[in-house]
Order: sequence, then C-alpha cells, then structure tokens
Amino acid sequence: MSQFELMIMDNVNFLVHCQIMDTLMPVITRLGDGGAVWIVLCLVLLVFPKTRKIGAAMGISLLIEIICCNLILKPLVARPRPFDINEGISLLIARPDDYSFPSGHTGASFAATAVLWRCDSKLKVPALILAVLIAFSRMYLYVHYPSDILAGMLLGTAAGIAGTVILERAERFMERRKTL
Repeated sequence: MSQFELMIMDNVNFLVHCQIMDTLMPVITRLGDGGAVWIVLCLVLLVFPKTRKIGAAMGISLLIEIICCNLILKPLVARPRPFDINEGISLLIARPDDYSFPSGHTGASFAATAVLWRCDSKLKVPALILAVLIAFSRMYLYVHYPSDILAGMLLGTAAGIAGTVILERAERFMERRKTL
C-alpha cells in the first residue's frame, strides 16, 4: 500500500509542483500546527454568547481528536512518514518527529469543520475550504500518505459529531436537573 501511495504523491507533486505551491503549502500547513487556527477559532467562538455553544462543542471535539489521534492511534499504528521511506525527498518544512497515521492536522481541521456544519454556522464553507487545503498541504509536503489524510478526515469528522452530541446531551441533562 505504501508504494502505491508514494506513487500517488509523486504524481500529485509532479502535476502541481511550482514555486508558488512550494511557498504557499508550508504557510497553509503551519495554520494547522498544533490545531492552532482551530483553537484560536474555538476561543473566539467561546467569547461571544451567541456562538459559545459552537465554541464549546469545538473544544470538546478537538480534545477528542487529539486524544484519539496523537495519544492512541499514532503510537499504536507507528507508521513511518513518507519521507522516511522515500529518502530522496527534500522537505520544505521541519521534519515531524512523530508517526504518520493518522494526520493530526487533518483530523483537527475536520473536527472543527464538522462542528461548524452540524451547527450550521456561516463559517462552515470557509472552514471546509481551509480544512481541505491543510489536508492537501500535508500530502504535498510529503509528510503524510493519502490514507493518513483520509483517516484524519474520518477521525476528525467523527470527533466533530461526537463533540456536538456530547454537548447536546450535557445540555439536556442540565435542563432536566433544573426541573427537579
């Protein structure tokens, strides 16, 4: 599977490789470093009463994604990064020192985006565009296989759904307690 995925990555790089992409992709990927852009968005949403529930759901979702991805799946699967397999690649970003599967950048991006879609936020389309760009940047930069990206999308979406469901149930529980 890894050789097939490396072939896909090489073909993608061949088709879209240019100086603009080499400059743009590291910038886009940095937005997802540590889930930074999504954490900032979460904090901004928490500040305003009208969007506080969305921010809370996003915070829960990001926490679920980080635990599942970075603390459980990456060490469990222990998949080497593509640049460890194809050593002829010159990286455009600092060499990540953790495992490849799944993509945490992609997972966090899709966790936040899933919350925005479930809550029908006006930010859902821009968030999806950014999430897809961050996911693509990880493959373009040769730090994740396509299956890492796909797994990150699925994990993130599941975490986003779980975060909103947990918040909805917690709200219902608190409402029931008030009536007792």
